[in-house]
Amino acid sequence: MNRRTRTLLVLICGVAVASVYASQPVIGQMGVDLGVPAGSVGWFVAVGQLGYLLGLIFLVPLGDLIDRRQLIVAHLIAVAAGLVLVAAAPAAWVAFAGIAITGVFAVVVQTAVAYAAAVSAPAERGHNLGIVTSGVVVGILGGRILAGFLADVWGWRSVFIVLAVFAATLVLLMLLLLPDDARPRDVRYGALIRSFAGMFFQPVFFSRGVIAFFLFASFGALWSGMTLPLTASPWHLNETQVGLFGIAGLAGAIGAARAGSWADAGSANRLTGIALVILLISWLAIGQLPSSLILLIVGVILLDFAVQATHVSNQHLLTSVYADRTSTTIGAYMVFYSLGSALGAATTTALYDTAGWAGSALLGAAFAVGGLSTWALNRRTMNRVRPTVR
Repeated sequence: MNRRTRTLLVLICGVAVASVYASQPVIGQMGVDLGVPAGSVGWFVAVGQLGYLLGLIFLVPLGDLIDRRQLIVAHLIAVAAGLVLVAAAPAAWVAFAGIAITGVFAVVVQTAVAYAAAVSAPAERGHNLGIVTSGVVVGILGGRILAGFLADVWGWRSVFIVLAVFAATLVLLMLLLLPDDARPRDVRYGALIRSFAGMFFQPVFFSRGVIAFFLFASFGALWSGMTLPLTASPWHLNETQVGLFGIAGLAGAIGAARAGSWADAGSANRLTGIALVILLISWLAIGQLPSSLILLIVGVILLDFAVQATHVSNQHLLTSVYADRTSTTIGAYMVFYSLGSALGAATTTALYDTAGWAGSALLGAAFAVGGLSTWALNRRTMNRVRPTVR
């Protein structure tokens, strides 16, 4: 694993994740242009998330069966095709189909992360995972900034065209630069799916998955909910200005880049606990949004630092314990991510309608408490975990 390979994998993660979240800032424009009622435009996001969940279950385990380099190339081609379909959509159903295709194959992110874990030396696995998974947060937050800017200048279709060009370019770079990753031939797809289901009965895996569920529910409660108070009184910000808060999130995520190195040093479990405490503290600042944008920015930085640090330490530990099936493990782990993100997004807007931002902030903090409590209950067990020797 050299710097060139890491950089390429970061770009793959960033573009793929941005493709899933690209519709968030432009669903209003898409709805008007394609004739979708205002109350239904949320499906432009939901369809992509549902597709992503299906991809996690049925496609990611293939990384333990097929050369991951070939798999990444095939998935990126499908992502580019889905994005082109959305950009050219003459009707809503075509856009929904394109978004669904994009979501299913955007799980190339997890294949890229599994590739990074598999080709890394054990002593460098956390460091490499920390760098590669930073592309996920960059894609989520940076994609919002890019989409808001492109939509304001050239319209919503330009967002999907640009991302399709990025994905196609990465296909060429993959073919030229990334080494093969041959897989064993004695593994069957049915066995992988059964192994995928069996992961949920593994205590170590399940406890880390529940932490991820609460972690990304808290993350979703912020990023899906804060647009509402920021566009309302007293701030009245536009979509592009709201998107710029992603810069604060990026700063926090990048600040956690050394989380992988700390995990390599044997501090993965301790790092998780510290990060979850920081996540809880961040909501004290985020809750002040109605009166202070400065405190909101501080809270966003802390939250995204905590999310990235916990996410990296989780994946480092799981890919160490289950080193013989990294793709299956990461795919199953990310199911908790999808469910948590969906719960956070759905509940924060509902609470905002009834209890204002104070209700949304308490919800985000409650999710953080859930993650911290899960870690505390399983701390002794996790401290006794020993990685699988490869």
